[in-house]
Amino acid sequence: MAVSTCVALVACACGPDTAKEDTDAKPPQPSASTGAEEPPATPSVSARTEKPSAEPTGDQPAPRTKEGAIQRYVQYLHALGREDIDTVCEVAGPAAKKAQDQGFGPCASTYAAVFQMISPAQKEALKTATVDPQRIAVRTPDKIEMPVEAVRASATFSESDLGSYTLEYLKNDWYITD
Repeated sequence: MAVSTCVALVACACGPDTAKEDTDAKPPQPSASTGAEEPPATPSVSARTEKPSAEPTGDQPAPRTKEGAIQRYVQYLHALGREDIDTVCEVAGPAAKKAQDQGFGPCASTYAAVFQMISPAQKEALKTATVDPQRIAVRTPDKIEMPVEAVRASATFSESDLGSYTLEYLKNDWYITD
């Protein structure tokens, strides 16, 4: 239950604009031939990890479809499993902002606590989780409900440890808003 509460609260602390600015300012990753240091074996909140992007390339909007929302939510689930704070806070930005406005900390610090509450087996399961399209609810073309029962993973998740989410199409992409 604590993880679900923290996830919900953290999900509200990061806005999509802030996370986008951070990613735009990052220098390119050095190649292996430059003798760059390898990242630590255990991810940390400050570690920047390369991730597969479900974000639109260039100025193209993300698909405003059920499939586009599922793809974005899967991106969030995988990032949660990898402890990829940048992606988690970017996708969950609007919900994280709401939580912060209610007195919870910023997205990055709140999710740092959430990462500690997710078991290693659950983190591994989240890295490859999928979503059953038959179990989600399209409320409007811009609003989709993702119940925890829609998550397909090798570990079991309940409302108290992962929770259900609402995704809304805002600023040409899907974001967790509740």
